[in-house]
Amino acid sequence: MTNELQQYLDPKVLAKITRLDLQARLVVEGFISGLHRSPFHGFSVEFASHREYTPGDDLKHLDWKVQARTDRYYIKQYEEETNLKATFLVDASESMHYGHRDGRDGLTKYQYACSVAASLAFLLLQQQDAVGLAIFDEQLRTYLPPSANPNHIKTLVHAMAVNEPRAKTSLEEVCHAVAEKIARRGMVCLVSDLFVDIDGLVRGLQHFRHYDHEVMLLHVMDADELTFPFQGNTMFRGLEQAGRAIVEPRALRQGYLDAMESFCREVKRRCVSARIDYKRVSTADHLDAALLAFLAARAAAARKRGSKR
Repeated sequence: MTNELQQYLDPKVLAKITRLDLQARLVVEGFISGLHRSPFHGFSVEFASHREYTPGDDLKHLDWKVQARTDRYYIKQYEEETNLKATFLVDASESMHYGHRDGRDGLTKYQYACSVAASLAFLLLQQQDAVGLAIFDEQLRTYLPPSANPNHIKTLVHAMAVNEPRAKTSLEEVCHAVAEKIARRGMVCLVSDLFVDIDGLVRGLQHFRHYDHEVMLLHVMDADELTFPFQGNTMFRGLEQAGRAIVEPRALRQGYLDAMESFCREVKRRCVSARIDYKRVSTADHLDAALLAFLAARAAAARKRGSKR
């Protein structure tokens, strides 16, 4: 990946690019450039089924165990070869408004979440897969069913652009509502700062797992939330009707950081237990690097699961 491309993928630079579809193209270009000759190919690499071998198929995908049992040749078929339908759930609650609007350069959490969702949606549509979108706060505000039309990216990014973060979060109810709208097994990706009750979060995501959807969770946090860099007496204002308080940050820093790390560990533990992929990202992270790390980890996990079959 070139230095020039890295420059355009800097969150501070992306914040100045008003067209979300252009952001998505830049991120995906950088993401693909970063793959080089990686064995990771495609967005969803989970083993799905077998199909009979036909001349010209890559021999590395032959399943020799099946051949030994049946004396016939079969190819392992992976999810990227199937008609994948993905739905992105993007959190548009008030807490997602935190970021550069508070006097700093860079993206708000909502802008970063939209950039992530748009980038992955663009990548999927390039692979001729279908993509849908749900935008929510305490209720489902926008729902676009999955479509594989390449022009669908314009509809998706327009929906993200016209929505403004507001109100509180009610994630469990939204998950239940969206789960009942998705007609067939597919993939669901939640992008949120997770200012929610963990039990409710898990119940909501398990509704998707109940219908055999593949579920991913991208936990988007601002760098301030991860490092708590504040100095001197500071007024903190809750963005979801949580009130205000003036505190001395240095007296609270360690306790806050411990509580935050404990929360994230518990969310990850519960996700792993429910077979949900979890990744925490910071709005200070280059988007292409964050996506590459997350999807490469998914590919490695899929290969590990495949080796146990």
